[in-house]
Amino acid sequence: MKTNLAALVVGFIFAIGLGVSGMTQPEKVVGFLDLFGNWDPSLIFVMIGGIVVHFVTYKLIRNRKSPLFSKEWHVPTKKEITPALVIGGVLFGAGWGLGGYCPGPAVTSLASFDAAPFVFVVSMLTGMGLFRLFDKKVTIKK
Repeated sequence: MKTNLAALVVGFIFAIGLGVSGMTQPEKVVGFLDLFGNWDPSLIFVMIGGIVVHFVTYKLIRNRKSPLFSKEWHVPTKKEITPALVIGGVLFGAGWGLGGYCPGPAVTSLASFDAAPFVFVVSMLTGMGLFRLFDKKVTIKK
């Protein structure tokens, strides 16, 4: 129960941060990615703020023997760059650049009741479902 409550609180804080920073506004994100047009550099400050907070808190938190609501750390151990990672990164970047949303801001933007984030989230979920089907078929043939 504590883990779910903590996840809800952290998700709520994250959603507020996305809204305050403008990350839920696709035109702001696309403006940031438009380096040779009407470039909007304001999201650099959002990134710098996130990097600074992560850098400081990660070092403090990792000094603990275990997380607050778990018995052990769940830290990724894979370090290799695989074709699936590269393809996923390219698809994520293309979707972000074309749609102006990435998953967190898109889900947060559902609260606006606008059609664009709804279409994005439905498309994202469809793509995730298709990946699961495709991945199972490819894994079975190995």
